[in-house]
Amino acid sequence: MLLVIDAGNTNIVFAVHDGKKWLGNWRISTNHQRTSDEYAVWLLTLMEKCNIQAASVDRAIIGTVVPAALYHLRLLCRYWFSVEPVIAAANLDWGFQIKLPNPQEVGVDRLLNGLAAHQLYHGPLVIIDFGTATTFDIVDKDGNYCGGIISPGINLSLEALHSAAARLPRIGIGRPLAVIGTGTVTAMKSGIYWGYIGLVEGMIERIKRELSTTELKVVATGGLASLLSEGTEIFDEINPELTLVGLKILADRNFLKKK
Repeated sequence: MLLVIDAGNTNIVFAVHDGKKWLGNWRISTNHQRTSDEYAVWLLTLMEKCNIQAASVDRAIIGTVVPAALYHLRLLCRYWFSVEPVIAAANLDWGFQIKLPNPQEVGVDRLLNGLAAHQLYHGPLVIIDFGTATTFDIVDKDGNYCGGIISPGINLSLEALHSAAARLPRIGIGRPLAVIGTGTVTAMKSGIYWGYIGLVEGMIERIKRELSTTELKVVATGGLASLLSEGTEIFDEINPELTLVGLKILADRNFLKKK
């Protein structure tokens, strides 16, 4: 079985795949101070509830954009599962070209999304990931990674509004019934929700214009993808687990190569 670990800025997702299907996935907030033992107590308890034994895990892969989290996640794999994890990085065999001057600069989560999206939906593609940052990544028809855009994430923008303006409250994200708000909270909710819909639609239009194409599949991922899809028809596919799928594909390629 394969243990997959996707460590982001906000959450770390653990999942187990038996070669045919996902047996379970679990999420915990990212905390740089959390030790491998703390991860193990939490994760092994959840795995046991799903009837998954630690001894059945014989492979592991870690994808992270948080370098400080890597040390203890690697120890978790070594000492609690007795496996040496593959670490997702630009120098692995991805099966495609990273068409950038410095491939090491690209967050591995963005490469993983591109890898999974191309295999599942084929190209050309733009993948939008609604995470701590909202990222747009372009993959050509052959699956090569061509670059992208990074903008502040929705929750980051909400927190900035609350922190920087004394009279603006902290609010949650939701789809407003009207664009024009009739109070502070409804105005803020509209600005965030419809503002991000406008960002997505406008950016996709500009990407198509720059690439001189109208044939570009738009794939959305991240926790807020489904909510935002209620306000636009621009998404062709929605897959919240895209990064996990990318990690599994990358693990399969590189473990087979080792053998």
